[in-house]
Amino acid sequence: MKRLKHLAAAAILAIAAALPASAQTKPEGELRWALYVTIAPAWFDPGESAPGILTPFWILYALHDAMVKPMPGQRMAPSLAESWTVSEDQRVYSFALRPGLKFHNGDPFTAEDVRFSFMRAKGSLIHQKVKDVEIVDDLHVRFVLHEPWPDFMTFYGTLVSAAGWIVPKQYMEKVGPEAFKRKPVGLGPYKFVSSTPGVDLVMEAYEGYWRKVPSVKRIVFKGVPEATTRLAALINGEVDVAYLLDSSLAQVVKKDPKLKLAFTGGIGNLYLDFLEMWDPKSPWADPRVRLAASLAIDRRAISDAESLGASPPAGNIVPPDMEYALPIEADPYDPARAKQLLAEAGYPNGFDAGEIYPWPPYFTAGEAVGGYLGAIGIKTKLRTMERAAFYSALASKKLKGLCVCVNAVFGNASSRIAETVPKSGVYAYGAFPETEELYARQAIELDPAKRQAMLHDIQRILHEKRRFAPIFDYVWASGLGPRMEDPSLRRIAFYPWSAPLEDVRMRKP
Repeated sequence: MKRLKHLAAAAILAIAAALPASAQTKPEGELRWALYVTIAPAWFDPGESAPGILTPFWILYALHDAMVKPMPGQRMAPSLAESWTVSEDQRVYSFALRPGLKFHNGDPFTAEDVRFSFMRAKGSLIHQKVKDVEIVDDLHVRFVLHEPWPDFMTFYGTLVSAAGWIVPKQYMEKVGPEAFKRKPVGLGPYKFVSSTPGVDLVMEAYEGYWRKVPSVKRIVFKGVPEATTRLAALINGEVDVAYLLDSSLAQVVKKDPKLKLAFTGGIGNLYLDFLEMWDPKSPWADPRVRLAASLAIDRRAISDAESLGASPPAGNIVPPDMEYALPIEADPYDPARAKQLLAEAGYPNGFDAGEIYPWPPYFTAGEAVGGYLGAIGIKTKLRTMERAAFYSALASKKLKGLCVCVNAVFGNASSRIAETVPKSGVYAYGAFPETEELYARQAIELDPAKRQAMLHDIQRILHEKRRFAPIFDYVWASGLGPRMEDPSLRRIAFYPWSAPLEDVRMRKP
């Protein structure tokens, strides 16, 4: 009898899995999220997403879909591509597309859309590596590389870039990029309803989504940059999720029996970048001064203030669980040793380091770092900027002084440091010759063991030369309202927001 029950249960599950989307439970209700930045229309178009910037993916996971993408329990899950193969010489990647899929406007999904989306994607590196994208037929496409590149799938099938996220070629060519951002069309679990630029985004469940019918009928993303306003909206029932609450606000959530506290994050590493260290006349050119700055920072105290202690102090900008990561202990808090190092370097009374720029919106963490530096005699002036302006200024090498920066690049150790360590990196103001040589070699090394050894050497050099002062791997608190049953947080490794959104569930009344 027990065996029969197991067989019956298995049969029921199999039948449920095989049901077409239209036969599954209809989505119901509405849930609202308070985001901690204003919503940029550029995020509605995968082709506008720059490599290394994670923020657009909280929109992409809703409106759009990818050939391959991170999903629960899978670093690279087949999505719009049912499967893929690699040629023996590792120069050709062949993808078989999922048949019968349609965009939100009814356009069929074909290999033409795959090629079109890749050609307009941002990211010079992946375009340099890919020689051609060949359409075999409507459901088969091949990517041909100039030479073997072990990180092709890391860049194409994870969140390092949006090159594998698909837009409808026919619709995009008809309306143009600007109109597309005003009314985007995708293949994701939710379809666009309306948006007030910088304020909100309203989406409704797409019942034809291939993976499953979303549980929630309507979801709304609201841009709420001010943390106390996010918390007030949660308490008043205006939103059901309030992202990114500091410790004092998280304590309010803990004390409210109607609310629930959730922790998420882990992909973003806060670190101090010495933007002027490449100038031999700068005090930061001396590694003793850079080490002094690192020893001056009380990482545990900042973690307590920012995240109730949930953010572990870090000694490396590569998270320890990431592929090819080298575990490195965080520097201790030792202001006495820091002052001694400054004196040895010729700065017994400290010096004026100019401005310190915190990565938006982590202004309080930047202020705290500036305070710790001031305590050992390194004077700074806090300068805050709006996120888009900050990205532009940092990438164009216009910032001077210090940056309390964030690295949240997905993938492995190689992709993680791609934007900051090699001289070609978007946010790199300089590079060490020895890491340049190693980085170039590991990028084409097909033997995983040899590649790991080179990447470990790079991380060791960065630590020994004090290229960065890592602070912590950021894990932050969010508040959940009483209508939220399952926010689908921390289900995808390293991904810090709700996803997959089709798995989000609201509590039944």
